[in-house]
Amino acid sequence: MPHVEIRIGGRSFEVACQEGEEQFLHAAAAMLDTEAAALSSQIGRMPESRMLLMAGLMLADKTAGLEDKLREAEARAAEAMAEATRLRDNPQKVEVPVVPASLTETLAELAARAESLADEIEERVEG
Repeated sequence: MPHVEIRIGGRSFEVACQEGEEQFLHAAAAMLDTEAAALSSQIGRMPESRMLLMAGLMLADKTAGLEDKLREAEARAAEAMAEATRLRDNPQKVEVPVVPASLTETLAELAARAESLADEIEERVEG
């Protein structure tokens, strides 16, 4: 089992961890050190146990807030997935209006009349 030296609040600690988890331990120690540094700048020097307790509580508070946000995001994602499933399973039907036969007939008559007029004009121009 590897032993890793970490620094928190300007103090060194030797901690054991599982093989391959050294980088995670360093990352966690860095987070705790950040909180300890914030405490030290606000309060000043304090006993090691109190500093670690307060830094741990500050991290726990941040974690609780993130867990709340995660739960909200998961709930929104679940709602979106349910809506997507509902829409997929029950697609909305869109009705396209049909062109009335009378309009089609009128347009055909206008087209025929326009062609007739074009033919007349051509005959006059040529003749």
